[in-house]
This record gives sequence, C-alpha cells and structure tokens, in this order.
Amino acid sequence: MFTFGRQLLWTAQSCLHATRRQCMTATSATRLFSTTPIAEAGYKLKSHSGAKKRWRSLASGTVFKRGKAGHSHMNVSKRPGQKNRLSTTAYSTSAQTQKLRKVLLPYGN
Repeated sequence: MFTFGRQLLWTAQSCLHATRRQCMTATSATRLFSTTPIAEAGYKLKSHSGAKKRWRSLASGTVFKRGKAGHSHMNVSKRPGQKNRLSTTAYSTSAQTQKLRKVLLPYGN
C-alpha cells in the first residue's frame, strides 16, 4: 500500500516538471486502474424517474399515455368544461414517443 502511494506521488511530481507529452507517457506506463469501456464494466443505464411516474406504455408499445395536470385542487374557480378536459387521458405524439422510448426503455425493449 505504501509503495503504491509513493509511486503515485513520484508520478505526480515528475509530471509537474515534465512537458505534457512526457507526462502522458509516464502516467500511461504506471496506470493501475481499469480502462475498460463503460458497457463492459457492467454499468446499467437508468430510466428517467420523472417520466416513469408520469407516462405509461400501452399494450402495443407504440404509444404512451398520461394523465393531465391541474385537476387535483383549486377546482372551485375552474369551469366545468375545463375540469372535464383535464380529466381526460393525454396520448403521446410521434416525436414524444421517440423521446420516451429512449428515456424509459434505454435498451430498446
């Protein structure tokens, strides 16, 4: 453990006094951590949590649906027609569907 810290300190000090090209060759030779790509390292893509709470996929998987906002409180000042419109289901457009597929289904399932 102590030798690793000493080696790292030596590399950092030599980089301060060397040119950029010499520093890159010195650190690449003493690199002790993994350089594998993220996909091979086991990192999982995360779904957008805000979209998960708002949108639901239909059975066909080609369209998403959501409820409209603004129907839960302060309804006394709203007209009955507006409250009826707010209670209906909203469906995604084709542009929204493409974005939602990327955000909610990062692996394309």
